[in-house]
Amino acid sequence: MESDGTMDGSVGLRLTLEGKKTLTIGDKNLELYDPAASRSKRGSCYPLSPSATTNQTVPLYNVLWAEISDNKITIDFAVHESKTLIKANKWTFAIASAGDNESSTDAFVRTLCNRAYGEAKPQKRAYVLINPNAGPGGALRLWKNEVKPIFEAARMKLDVVVLTRGGEATELVEKVDLTKYDTIMACSGDGTPFEIFNGLGNRPDAGHALSTMPVSHVPCGSGNAFSCNLYGSHRASFAALAIAKGVDTAMDLVSVTYGDKRILSFLSQALGLIAESDLGTEHLRWMGSLRFDYGVVSRIFKRTCYPCDLAVKVEVEEKANVKAHYKRYASNTSLNKLANDAANGTVDGMVNGTTNGTTNGYSHKGLPGLKYGTVQDPLPEGWELVSHDNIGTFYAGNMAYMAPDVNFFSASLIADGCMDLVTIDGNLSPLAAASAMMQVDSPKFFDNPHVKYKKITAYRIIPRNQKNGFISIDGEKIPFGPIQAEIHQGLGRVISKSGKYETDGPADWDKVTVSERIHA
Repeated sequence: MESDGTMDGSVGLRLTLEGKKTLTIGDKNLELYDPAASRSKRGSCYPLSPSATTNQTVPLYNVLWAEISDNKITIDFAVHESKTLIKANKWTFAIASAGDNESSTDAFVRTLCNRAYGEAKPQKRAYVLINPNAGPGGALRLWKNEVKPIFEAARMKLDVVVLTRGGEATELVEKVDLTKYDTIMACSGDGTPFEIFNGLGNRPDAGHALSTMPVSHVPCGSGNAFSCNLYGSHRASFAALAIAKGVDTAMDLVSVTYGDKRILSFLSQALGLIAESDLGTEHLRWMGSLRFDYGVVSRIFKRTCYPCDLAVKVEVEEKANVKAHYKRYASNTSLNKLANDAANGTVDGMVNGTTNGTTNGYSHKGLPGLKYGTVQDPLPEGWELVSHDNIGTFYAGNMAYMAPDVNFFSASLIADGCMDLVTIDGNLSPLAAASAMMQVDSPKFFDNPHVKYKKITAYRIIPRNQKNGFISIDGEKIPFGPIQAEIHQGLGRVISKSGKYETDGPADWDKVTVSERIHA
């Protein structure tokens, strides 16, 4: 084994195999040189389409594991079979005699695994909760055929529970020994991650549990927003690879109070058109994500308004300033560093900044306190309830994508300590309303003049002139009535693909002159 000495010591590290083959650790790829490859392309060991060259490559990101046994090296890796499917594959080669390799073959394997995983933890131990009834109902099939083989190739340790009823995930997470696992994984739609976060929040050590136990998600439901934002895909096998190679990342969570209850929200809170289109189409779950589209289209023609009294703690109001806020974090600060700083309680303006008796800025005992109290308390000092008669959509988000191709909150950041609030009037013409909603899959939605967009840290909303209706918290129905919400910066922990949301941000955010928006 030898190195060409370029870049760091691992780049160019080479292992000689029998048959004059070599494996070389490159900058971004593992490279196989096989002089016989150009003469015979039989077999299925190549991760990419064969070419006329004698070199084959596997991206280091796709390398899942490597080990040596009986003087043979086995390398497990992920193969992109198609645009919608990733599969596990492997190479096995006999190693040349020791005289042909200058250094230890064990050192080559250690170096390869270290380069393949980087900051990610290899061989993760996962507590897997599968909801067989999520979305179209294919979670068990996806787990068996697409997901489990990738995790096994990555040598992950898997404890699997198949859920049998709603609320079971919350109960299991309340009691599980967290020291046994590196992640709690939902194989489901977005409902099971909601239950997992709230199960962690119900524990006596809630603050510590939430800020140290990463939640992950294999998408098997209708919306699959968690996976879209953290892994950049709603495909189960793509999420599996991102989880196996993913990094622990802090994420904001939101406390929502209604009546005498308090719950945690990781995704969104909605009243009006969005809530009606989501919860009002539960009977159409067989349609998958299309049920939401059907719900929106069938309702915008009614021009329904949802009168309410609203008080909002606004942090950034104008859209240009929102873009500047996004640029401040996306350009000048690594989003992964921002998230980790949030977890450590070192970000300016962190909601819970005390560290006495805490881990990651949050207490071992219970949830963090509510800065603005509950919905049953008097209106916080400095807040003002404003009557709104024409609101059609009230939507507060903690992630960008609410479903595949539904990028409602394009300026959302994983740990900036803000929710993103979108409001749209309900008395728009059907054409204008439909035009706005049809833009949610493009950067144009943010800049649509009918879309009001703000960065906020808390709000209280009180519906008026409506006895019954829908309020959606992460897609889950709660009793219709007043609610209050506030954000906790960096309280949650997730496994992400790259330490941030896999989104592009609002259109032209990188063209904003920060000096002109210095107070954003």
